[in-house]
Amino acid sequence: MQNSIERVDGRLRERIKEELKIIEETYDVKICLAVESGSRAWGFPSTDSDYDVRFLYVPRKEWYWAMEEHRDVIERPIDDVLDISGWELRKALRLFNKSNPSIMEWLSSDIIYAESFSLAKQLRELKDRAFYPAALMYHYINMAKRNESHHLRGEKVRIKKYFYVLRPLLACQWIERYRTVPPMDFHELLKELVEEGPLLTEIHELLKRKMDGEEMDVENRLAYVHPFIDKELLRFDELVKSYNQPKDNLMQELNELLQSTLDEVWA
Repeated sequence: MQNSIERVDGRLRERIKEELKIIEETYDVKICLAVESGSRAWGFPSTDSDYDVRFLYVPRKEWYWAMEEHRDVIERPIDDVLDISGWELRKALRLFNKSNPSIMEWLSSDIIYAESFSLAKQLRELKDRAFYPAALMYHYINMAKRNESHHLRGEKVRIKKYFYVLRPLLACQWIERYRTVPPMDFHELLKELVEEGPLLTEIHELLKRKMDGEEMDVENRLAYVHPFIDKELLRFDELVKSYNQPKDNLMQELNELLQSTLDEVWA
């Protein structure tokens, strides 16, 4: 897939690269994929947005043979600029088999900080079969409902909070229309799903203000965005109940991928 790493400042790219190297050395692991997962990957960063780096890593084979349970997440201390964390291979594969939205999004991110070995390529090839519409739609609906109830109920609303409801609702629309994993990029969702008109105009104005650094500004309830949100929340709350079709169980293929990845990484 196309890598849009040039959207990240060169100094930050080098710092992230160095942080990933430190993680590999400190934890004795190999990182197979590291991507941007936050507002920068969604296409609406503000001037002071941090960098949300997520990665998949592979411990040594001996890690899997031990009797005791090991922690399967690596998290680096968060600062004002970087938020870096990752999942161990087996954890990632188990969640992938459940159509976990986070790993689906990581595999779709077009800001790729590092990609080694064949793991990410093979997961992308399996992604459509692992995709389970109900799992992703429930995730996005709950995200939209939670953010709407916490942040959009008053007469005044912070600009940035609109996007934490609009993006998951548009992701639901994408799933409804195409039955595929929705793209991360908010602009692509808008272009494909929202027709020209006053709603699109309001959203574009919000986008401009957020990306110009006005995301913490308070806005009156919007004439077209709020009714759209209310209508779609109710509609998807009912629609998702009909999403009960079975999905492929990829466990055997993922077992084989686990073994082949360990062999490839630690040859």
